[in-house]
Amino acid sequence: MSEHFDLRLLLDRWPYDPSDNVRIVRGADGRPILQVRLALGIEQYELEGRPDGQKPYGKETALDYHLERLAKAKSSGQAAAFELSPSDCAELFDEGTLFYYRYLHLFQAKDWRRTMRDTERNLRLFDFVRQHAQRPADQEHLEKWRPYLLRMNAAARAMLELTRADYSGSLRIVQAAIEQIESLPEREEEAFLLERQRSLEALRDLATQIEQNRPLSELERLERELQQAVAAQKFERAAVLRDLIRELRKRERQPG
Repeated sequence: MSEHFDLRLLLDRWPYDPSDNVRIVRGADGRPILQVRLALGIEQYELEGRPDGQKPYGKETALDYHLERLAKAKSSGQAAAFELSPSDCAELFDEGTLFYYRYLHLFQAKDWRRTMRDTERNLRLFDFVRQHAQRPADQEHLEKWRPYLLRMNAAARAMLELTRADYSGSLRIVQAAIEQIESLPEREEEAFLLERQRSLEALRDLATQIEQNRPLSELERLERELQQAVAAQKFERAAVLRDLIRELRKRERQPG
């Protein structure tokens, strides 16, 4: 009879808190690993390579294996005949789901760089399948989630810029992602329409938050103060502020 291990002691050492249930720790060999506390257990993800630590076909990921297949087909002049079978696509879909769960938890852990890495990886997967899947159904299978994936990638890149206090750069990233999602080809799938709407709303909210938290320049500060003075009918103060704004703009226009 095999020996069984009761996980209760381990779970009791890490009480479940849905608002704080992700941590990055070191494994027994010193490698960083991602752990997620669930209501009834603990999940563990590798932080490098495939989240489950597997190496299909001896490669880092199944996507790497199939990309190598494509590269060999191109080098032998057979690129036009290259395709992904239904079983290839099913394998890639399952692997993409593993990366989805990992980048979701990485985002929660505010690990922006690794979130960027995994979302960019899945974007390559989406493009690869769409271009090379044998069946039209497989070509279209992932597209309903493209708005969400673009949103998560942009949010991670924007948050990384905010850690450098680059508010303008962060805002540009978000605005570019909004334009990219808006320009996606129309699809009638309910899931796509819902993900597009949610993603646009989330990114617009993020843009608003960035704008609100961005440090104001001297000119912006005076203009905001002027608006408040006018609203409060403090007209003498408003007149002073207008003069200050006019002088500041004049100095900004002067060369050198």
